[in-house]
Amino acid sequence: MAFDIDMIKGLYSNMAERVDKAREIVGRPLTLSEKILYSHLWDGNSTKEFKRGKDYVDFKPDRIACQDATAQMALLQFMQAGKPQVAVPTTVHCDHLIQAKSGAAADLKVANSTSAEVFDFLESVSNKYGIGFWKPGAGIIHQVVLENYAFPGGMMIGTDSHTVNAGGLGMVAIGVGGADAVDVMAGMAWELKFPKLIGVKLTGNISGWTSSKDVILKVAGILTVKGGTGAIIEYFGEGAKNLSCTGKGTICNMGAEVGATTSTFGYDESMERYLRATDRSDVADAANAVKEHLTADAEVYANPEKYFDELIEINLDELRPHLNGPFTPDLATPVGELGIKARENGWPIKVDWGLIGSCTNSSYEDLTRAASIAKQAVDKKIKPKSDFGINPGSEQIRFTAERDGLLQIFENLGATIFTNACGPCIGQWDRSDLKGEEKNTIVHSFNRNFSKRADGNPNTHAFVGSPEMVAAIAISGRLDFNPMTDTLLNENGEEVKLDEPLGIELPPLGFDVEDAGYLAPKEDGSSVIVRVDPKSERLQLLEPFTPITSESLKGVKLLIKAFGKCTTDHISMAGPWLRYRGHLDNIANNTLIGAVNAYNKKTNFVKNQLTGEYVGVPDAQRAYKAAGINTIVVGDHNYGEGSSREHAAMQPRHLGVAAVLVKSFARIHETNLKKQGMLGLTFANEGDYDLIQEDDTFNFLDISAFAPDKELTIEVVHNDSTKDTIKVNHTYNQSQIDWFNEGSALNVIKRENAS
Repeated sequence: MAFDIDMIKGLYSNMAERVDKAREIVGRPLTLSEKILYSHLWDGNSTKEFKRGKDYVDFKPDRIACQDATAQMALLQFMQAGKPQVAVPTTVHCDHLIQAKSGAAADLKVANSTSAEVFDFLESVSNKYGIGFWKPGAGIIHQVVLENYAFPGGMMIGTDSHTVNAGGLGMVAIGVGGADAVDVMAGMAWELKFPKLIGVKLTGNISGWTSSKDVILKVAGILTVKGGTGAIIEYFGEGAKNLSCTGKGTICNMGAEVGATTSTFGYDESMERYLRATDRSDVADAANAVKEHLTADAEVYANPEKYFDELIEINLDELRPHLNGPFTPDLATPVGELGIKARENGWPIKVDWGLIGSCTNSSYEDLTRAASIAKQAVDKKIKPKSDFGINPGSEQIRFTAERDGLLQIFENLGATIFTNACGPCIGQWDRSDLKGEEKNTIVHSFNRNFSKRADGNPNTHAFVGSPEMVAAIAISGRLDFNPMTDTLLNENGEEVKLDEPLGIELPPLGFDVEDAGYLAPKEDGSSVIVRVDPKSERLQLLEPFTPITSESLKGVKLLIKAFGKCTTDHISMAGPWLRYRGHLDNIANNTLIGAVNAYNKKTNFVKNQLTGEYVGVPDAQRAYKAAGINTIVVGDHNYGEGSSREHAAMQPRHLGVAAVLVKSFARIHETNLKKQGMLGLTFANEGDYDLIQEDDTFNFLDISAFAPDKELTIEVVHNDSTKDTIKVNHTYNQSQIDWFNEGSALNVIKRENAS
């Protein structure tokens, strides 16, 4: 039986009325995305049509999910909100703080020891405030959500950018910063700019070496890392119906890599099969009763060009397997063409590691397809040329895969089975085979491949593919290997060819698990004491941010002008820094250390204008803060791409950065800046980026008149006393301006609760 079944049935009971009313207001057939959005309006039935990409709308999400790295800061903020319990079903999942090194048992034991303080904190906070808690080793948040909580037609938010994975079960599931989650936990509306809609029509059927992963790898190549910004991607067509539920989840999961607000599919038989297989027949029965509202109106899919802002068509019969990378997930190359491109660019052909798993590809079906390739290598006596690492998605997946002999196949190949956790995908990988920063290549079934992402080495060239393609490439040990045409030499000196992968959608014997790792909270947690040691290096109670005043926005110094790609990994690195995610002052010591300084093309090396010396970014910023001087960060396009981590906004705010001025923002990061009471601004003229010099001082001339839809004016004073006056844009509405005036969105919540 499903969690929160009464909540799900309650939503379905109102869905017909809300969809009908929305259709009447809009005056046309509705897409699936619109049906879900209009069914979750904070004020109930719709009374107006919302303009895509323009109108801010208050929504009422059904549930929240938090992973342990982001949950710390989210729950530290919620503790300040003055609420006895969370207002909507919420869960915490411990999947980020487990380092992959020796194998599942040993690595989990180390994590439970080294991060005991954090796990105990999260468990006690969850117990106190009515939050479901998934223990370390229970699994990766998004796989656990898909198995237990996702449901067709629902809306959820999560403090991880890959929350979008739940679109595989027909949800509108959106990654947010912790402050957004706190709003909903506290019983308040959640605000989102009404998304634009991108339709992806899938025809045909995937077969052979092509997989669901290749659909999103192809889409990433089409849209690029910012092409989906501000939009929901809705997949449809006969090709969509031919995909498994977990395959749909893979596609939605990696939609985060094109900047999409989320991605989703209409409810179909594959979703029903998955719900019943995961012991949620009650949800399937309830969904079947309203299934016409859990997909778009027929007219929409018959004439999609009339209803979507952008339309992409992909024939799955013709789709080829891809490997995307290196260093960006949208550099798409069909397998078979990668050798030429690698040699032209000087990418290492030799492959050192193949990594299978992550929240994107760790389902039972994924493991069976990869295992079918691994078994051939064993049976055909092909000795793998690369090392292997496997991260099962959940304890249920791991237990079932072990029962069915899948894990033994990988072990026969010499693979290391890591904990049911994120591991190398987020930089939690103690990789012992490298010496220094040597140039090398790895292949993985993850979603992101930014520089330093997996192992901290800027020269690791990471390529993203399907689990089965990763297995084949890793077995061959060569990036230019094409399993569809090439042969391999086995231990007997014979040339052998790998057969096409075979996958099993759902386990024939059903899923099984002895201990899924779930701890339910107390019904009344008022007696639970949450303690944070004042001397702790891992946890720190929060102090409210003070408002940034108009007066303090004069004489603002440039902290750094970031050159090129500046993701949340560049602003607040993961990997070894994850240990400080609950201690704002300590983790602030990694602020922007990965950003490239436009003036010297170095990282973590900027000019301290007070001394003229070049120092690390946090060192310069702490000097400005000590002198009572606010600073500004200047950046390029899609600034803040990547993870939802609000630390990338909270750390600069804590250190005294008042404004971030860029050519364009990634959606989640822009919202996070607003939530923390900062100024997130864009150049009215992108060419003004080139006017900014290393010793500049900034005066915000009309910030006292900060208002919606009104440009702001900044005077840029150069070191030679010459000046440039530039115009900047913003997307703040009046509520968000109130956050700025109060110092943060959390300060507004506290004020409202106090009154």
